[in-house]
Amino acid sequence: MQIGMIGLGRMGGNMARRLMRGGHDVVAYDPNPAAVEGLTAEGAAGAGSLADLKSALSKPRAVWVMVPDGAPTDTTIGELGKMLDAGDTVIDGGNSNYKDSIRHSEELAGAGITFLDAGTSGGIWGLAEGYSMMVGGDRAAYERLESIFKTLAPSEDTGHGYVGPAGAGHFTKMIHNGIEYGMMQSFAEGFEILKAKEELKLDLAQIAEIWREGSVVRSWLLDLIAEALHEDADLSAIQAYVDDSGEGRWTVEESIALSVPAPVIAASLQARFRSRQDQPYGAKLLAAMRNKFGGHAIKKA
Repeated sequence: MQIGMIGLGRMGGNMARRLMRGGHDVVAYDPNPAAVEGLTAEGAAGAGSLADLKSALSKPRAVWVMVPDGAPTDTTIGELGKMLDAGDTVIDGGNSNYKDSIRHSEELAGAGITFLDAGTSGGIWGLAEGYSMMVGGDRAAYERLESIFKTLAPSEDTGHGYVGPAGAGHFTKMIHNGIEYGMMQSFAEGFEILKAKEELKLDLAQIAEIWREGSVVRSWLLDLIAEALHEDADLSAIQAYVDDSGEGRWTVEESIALSVPAPVIAASLQARFRSRQDQPYGAKLLAAMRNKFGGHAIKKA
């Protein structure tokens, strides 16, 4: 099957490579010509513009968009909506807000173009291990293009599926990432407690290895923890600064809108905010209050 790929960053490029290895014909476009050249050297057909991409694809076209969420995705899908033909399909595999995906589906439908929002998990390991694919949108389009998702997934029978109407794919991926936030934070806190018990001289890398097999908490995240600790047990080369992609925030916002409590996910998001602050003002104020009402000692800056 032929597919156009827009956005050849690390994840988009690797997805294109996995598709080619699975026997699909990929036509690749990226604003950076070097990214296109790198992929054409591996067997893809290159396009110098969106118009070139359209011309190189046979009808009904399938175009996979893998660009940053927000304005870049809006612009790209908007341009595709003006140039593609009725019966073509646009797939958004980035981390778009599900509300944007619902809007994109409605806008494209006016031109007879079908839309799929493909929540995609797998990161830099997807090329070798496969991606988890949660797909929403036009069901007929999904069934027509299912071989693409089977190729990207860990296997033809696992790790992918149609989950509902437009927005469902990105909504499911959003909640997936919210859960991920909580799991990561729990592991981080647990290992920090282990490290703090200095008198026991615990080998954290060894403990991670023990937990990887047979333990209730065994997981891919734990596998990655073990790898990181073997590389640098004290994590001396890493700053305690944790960014967020936005999906954790969206998950918390949705929990509030639906009146569904999500204290673990919310707390893990707040912990990421705190990690970015040097000498947080709130903590200083806490120290000042304790000093004022109880005479407790404070450390001067």
